[in-house]
Amino acid sequence: MIEETARIVEMGDGFVWVETQRRTTCGSCAVNKGCGTAVLSKVLGRYRTRIKALNSLSVVIGDEVVIGIRENALLLGSLAVYMLPLAAMLLAGFLGEALAVNASIEGDWPGITAGLTGLFLGFIWLRKFSKKISTDKDYQPVVLRKSF
Repeated sequence: MIEETARIVEMGDGFVWVETQRRTTCGSCAVNKGCGTAVLSKVLGRYRTRIKALNSLSVVIGDEVVIGIRENALLLGSLAVYMLPLAAMLLAGFLGEALAVNASIEGDWPGITAGLTGLFLGFIWLRKFSKKISTDKDYQPVVLRKSF
């Protein structure tokens, strides 16, 4: 389980809204001044992220809590968001190019068109997948305990 400390800002029936603060370890890194991540961290600053988390504990607004999400849920979600549209685009582009060669069509437009179509279809699938897992308890952050 991946854990993060957060503060409760709003409550609902069976869930809470929490805010987490972005943290960085750039202050302790030896290459802090030459790193792109450190520069972005300084530009973007430390802002809070608001997250909906399932709750079965007796907590109140303002409490510091520890929220968690399963590693496999985070991994599968990350793969779906980053890899699936890219893989769909590449596969469709290669398929479009192969079909163009077999049909003796000249130019790059069949591969490009097929690749963009694959990317679009990958995003459509991702939207449906996101709606499906948005109500799945296995993919939701959970309030694990109060932080003292």
